[in-house]
Amino acid sequence: MAGLLVDVHGLSDLPPTATRISCLWLHHPRTRRKEDMADIAARCVGAWNARHSQSQGSNPGGQTRGLIALAYDQRNHGTRVVDDKANGSWRDGNAMHAVDMFGGVQGMVGDQRGLLDLVEGYLFPDADGKRRIDQHLALGVSLGGHSVWQLMFTEPRVTAGVVVIGCPDYMNLLSDRARLSKLSTYSAQDDGASFLGSKDFPPSLVNACKKSDPKAIFFGASPVPDPKASAANDENARKILSDHLRGKKFLLCSGGEDKLVPYRCSEPFLQWFKQATGSWFKEEGVSVDDRVYPGIGHSFSADMITDSVQFVIDAVGSADQGVSVDGGDGQTASKI
Repeated sequence: MAGLLVDVHGLSDLPPTATRISCLWLHHPRTRRKEDMADIAARCVGAWNARHSQSQGSNPGGQTRGLIALAYDQRNHGTRVVDDKANGSWRDGNAMHAVDMFGGVQGMVGDQRGLLDLVEGYLFPDADGKRRIDQHLALGVSLGGHSVWQLMFTEPRVTAGVVVIGCPDYMNLLSDRARLSKLSTYSAQDDGASFLGSKDFPPSLVNACKKSDPKAIFFGASPVPDPKASAANDENARKILSDHLRGKKFLLCSGGEDKLVPYRCSEPFLQWFKQATGSWFKEEGVSVDDRVYPGIGHSFSADMITDSVQFVIDAVGSADQGVSVDGGDGQTASKI
């Protein structure tokens, strides 16, 4: 599709009566490839089809909603490798780690938006309007989690997202990684403030974050304000939520012992974000289910997989039934 190799899961399993199609887009981790997302694709599609095959007896018209899952390689991964070293970190000897990784994230989002424009024409060119793709969801792991965060903020057609061990604050994540890597550009004297704009995190990268990274869209390079001290009448925040996120659903899965993408790097923004979406600007209809899994490191754990599959099939079901997607507990508070 559009010059990219795309694995499409579940296409041959679509019931003939399925006229409305949901697409689950899968973003894989750094150093991995599209084939690594086959298991979660099979689980989600299988769960949806099983759910509706069981209830088909009460639906004489048959199953009208179908789910497919699609995966493609991140830039410089799998079939698109240009330079393996560019996927490495500072500790791996890649001095351009911050720029390279952000370029991959931003590139994945750009590729995704192009595929959203064209996927229906590739999959259903002769449908004569009888089979339409009318819902897009995304699930990403690690590097793919970073790209799903940015996709949810920049693409209105993607209305539900699962972020697994990903981070919404690229500046904070890479500043923390620079500290742990003992880069000369990170100074403990200013708590790393001068790192942003240094040769390891150049000004152009700071500006790129402000355009597409969630925390920086709201606050730029400034610290996230204390939610208790923030005003509910912040019209700039209200406009961002209204323009970018109205009605969107998030499931966030983080490992409590994750050392590569620590929850503490996401937590300041997430505390503010949950306060904003859960109280101040509740009318925008943004749902945030933030889950931290004790004892889990940087991995897509069994419980995360179970919760992700449930979230996906609930989100797909809500496309026609108006079902609230809340991960099953009706709350947006973090689960520890």
